[in-house]
Amino acid sequence: MVHCGPWVAVSHAWKRVHLRTCRSSTWRHMPGTMDHARKAIYNVFGGQPLSYTRFSLARHPDGDNSHVEMKLSAEEEEGGENGVIDHLHTETVKRKNTQRNLLCLLFGLLAPFLIGLLIGYLSSRGREPARNYFKPVTVTPDDIPELEPEPELYWGDLKKKLSEKLSTADFQANIRKYFSSSHEAGSAADESLGTDIHNEFIRFKLDKVWYDEHYVRLQVQGSSPNVVYLEHPGFTEAVEQPDAYVAYSDSATVSGNPVYANYGRNEDFSYLTKRNINSTGTVILVRAGGITFAEKVANAKKWGAAAVLIFPDPTDYMGLPENVALFGHAHLGTGDPFTPGFPSFNHTQFPPVESSGLPRIPVQTISSSAARRILSQMNGEDSPAKWKGNLRVAYKLTTVGPSSIKVKLQVSNTLVEKKILNIFGVIKGLDEPDRYVVIGAQRDSWGLGVVKSGVGTALLLELAQTLTDMVKSDGYKPRRSIVFASWSAGDFGAVGATEWLEGYASSLHLKAFAYINLDSAVSGLNDFRFSASPMLKKLLEDVVSGVQMPFRVGGSLASKQTPFQLDNAGFPFLAYSGIPSVSFSFRDDSKEYPYLGTKEDTLENLLRLFSPAVQLNNRIRLAAEIAGQMALRMTHDHELYLDFSSYNDILRASLQNLIQYVRDLKEMGLGLQWLFTARGDFSRATDTLSKDFRHTDLTNKDACRALNDRIMKVEYSFLSPYVSPKDTPLRHIVFGSGPHTLQALLGHLSLRRTNKSSFDEEGFKNQLALATWTIQGAANVLSGDVWDIHNEF
Repeated sequence: MVHCGPWVAVSHAWKRVHLRTCRSSTWRHMPGTMDHARKAIYNVFGGQPLSYTRFSLARHPDGDNSHVEMKLSAEEEEGGENGVIDHLHTETVKRKNTQRNLLCLLFGLLAPFLIGLLIGYLSSRGREPARNYFKPVTVTPDDIPELEPEPELYWGDLKKKLSEKLSTADFQANIRKYFSSSHEAGSAADESLGTDIHNEFIRFKLDKVWYDEHYVRLQVQGSSPNVVYLEHPGFTEAVEQPDAYVAYSDSATVSGNPVYANYGRNEDFSYLTKRNINSTGTVILVRAGGITFAEKVANAKKWGAAAVLIFPDPTDYMGLPENVALFGHAHLGTGDPFTPGFPSFNHTQFPPVESSGLPRIPVQTISSSAARRILSQMNGEDSPAKWKGNLRVAYKLTTVGPSSIKVKLQVSNTLVEKKILNIFGVIKGLDEPDRYVVIGAQRDSWGLGVVKSGVGTALLLELAQTLTDMVKSDGYKPRRSIVFASWSAGDFGAVGATEWLEGYASSLHLKAFAYINLDSAVSGLNDFRFSASPMLKKLLEDVVSGVQMPFRVGGSLASKQTPFQLDNAGFPFLAYSGIPSVSFSFRDDSKEYPYLGTKEDTLENLLRLFSPAVQLNNRIRLAAEIAGQMALRMTHDHELYLDFSSYNDILRASLQNLIQYVRDLKEMGLGLQWLFTARGDFSRATDTLSKDFRHTDLTNKDACRALNDRIMKVEYSFLSPYVSPKDTPLRHIVFGSGPHTLQALLGHLSLRRTNKSSFDEEGFKNQLALATWTIQGAANVLSGDVWDIHNEF
């Protein structure tokens, strides 16, 4: 082994320490550096071991890192075994020891100086840039990359992006793709279409896609045809065997005198009574439109009719071929009428129960030509001028005399159990994923159903893709979730939507804060109509005023509002589940789309209403923009965009009608004090909630959520807690049906003046008390926690 001289060894150690020091400009690497120095000193002394106490730069509690202590000493004299000195080498050893001692003395004197010089040099080098081992790098502020802030989309940005994305959408392509064949509820075609929509949701990369399966009882045409006959004295002739039918009709054969009752409204039957025309046991002939089939049938049954025939008058269905009959249903309610108030799931044992809304009389639709044939054989009193349509025949009210005809109706519909699928996809919100707006459309139809279900399904698919893309690609971060729903069995009375609501009745009103219905959103060119909960009306007005409408809607949408109909899927959301809902449509001059509910509901017939054809795509795009903006607004803002104060005007108007009966109430020992106090408490609660929003930091998620939860409970609080959802599913006191509603309260009280024998005083007292406490409950819900409620009962 070659021993280097002491200066060479120190130089080597210097280089090693310098190389290590260049890797860091801080003293946290000094322990390693001093190890190198120690090894160099060891080599200087001929590889002899040196004893040392410590060389430490450990951090002290007071922050002093400078404590360094070193002690060096010569090795003790070598000795022989058992302490005997080897005399043969004594002189040599002495000479070596003398030289070594001189060197030790020399370096002992120089060591402190060298170590100090080494440490000082290393310290200065550590503060300099590494010249020999690393390239010098000059860093300027411009060289530091700026972190891109996460994009934040404000309301104006969202509207613009939504409009841009929808401007290139081809809605007609989806209609042609999916609605070129019939797909009745529960059929193989319906299930196949549901699978296609499920796959599309997956392709759009929604956060979650799933389906619900229900087994429901639907009514279809039987093996024997339904037939309408005219019975003359001495012979019978068949008038028509329609291919359309009315679901949930009673299957029976009846005959009776024909009576024409216009649209079959209550006021129409009242007029017949005033004209001394008895409806008991008769076959009522009514024209379609005005109210639903189910309401026409329910009114006819109430007035004693044995059967009902419904026809499309050319005045209301201009352009419909005269040999075409309409399809519909007669259930005065929504959902599966054989599981009222509870869901139809497989493998569940249901009690034998039927909805009270089933007609239990035979009902059939006929063509306008068949209606003309029947009316031409009637010879009684002329109908009022307002009742006359455009059948080019005299509109008589009934038949008289011994030679008068009768109408015989044979209905042979059958009940079948069908599996239906509801398809869902969701965009999950970031702050409150368990709060969501639902956007839905039915996909089933009797025939092609282009307007009935094709337009809504095309809208649903495009909105799902567009809104998902805005989240995934454009940086939109919704606070709340958006659920897209494709319903089945909508043609039978919103069966799919209602069964879903019934299945999750205990929780949906706590999570779903709004429903947007897309069914039949476009059926015409130059008019706009809507039905909505009061809580969504203001939002709709704001959105419509902000889009480029092709015609003037006017300063307010009030004149465009129509009541919800039973056939509308938004109705069970509102009246059964207490979830604010909205439905709207572009149509023609407030008239019925003539092909709705027929096998003539095709894309070609729809396009005949639009010239040029591109206008159809433009109207559907406008509908998509309206629905999309409403969904975005309710998931973008901190505060839920629901007008909770809107019910102040609704309650005020309803209770104002009772003032005219103050004398009647006083005679019964009653008054309106408590009812008006409850309404006043509700008004004060809305003012308090508005003030709470103004005085709350809405960026505080917990505080904002607590306030929004109070808003979400408003609609639900108007469902009467005093009636059974099984016996009276539509429990809303404003929009529902039954004795619990405010309209029923007023109607019952009016009987005390018009038909006192029919007035039930005890029953009315119960109605008044329960209505009062329902409104008081709504006020308490808005007020918040019980310690914040200051009502004096």
